[in-house]
Amino acid sequence: MRQLIVAACMTCAMLMVIGMDSSAAQDKAKFTISEVMQQAHKGGLLKKVQNSQASEEEGKQLVDYYKALTQNKPPMGDEKAWKKQTEAMLAAAKLYADGKKDQGAADLKKIVNCAGCHKMFKG
Repeated sequence: MRQLIVAACMTCAMLMVIGMDSSAAQDKAKFTISEVMQQAHKGGLLKKVQNSQASEEEGKQLVDYYKALTQNKPPMGDEKAWKKQTEAMLAAAKLYADGKKDQGAADLKKIVNCAGCHKMFKG
């Protein structure tokens, strides 16, 4: 009987650990900041969206990239400011991907400021 209770406790503990690992994986960003910058900004995707020339799929890809940005931590600077900035970028990208291309593109032109972000968060 005692062994059965120990086995049940061990099983519960293992399930709790597995549950914690899966929730941590859900919070982990799909892309690093560097990957987002390389693919979305240097790769030209952002410019295509800002000029309303991106396809629906490209708009959704930008949403994925910006969602990952919100899940990353900045190399330096205030995390609350980072969250506010990246969430604004994500919201504008979502507008574009949801068919409000003109509004999304205009918002991204206003929100995305590479030099300003790099000064605050990259150093």
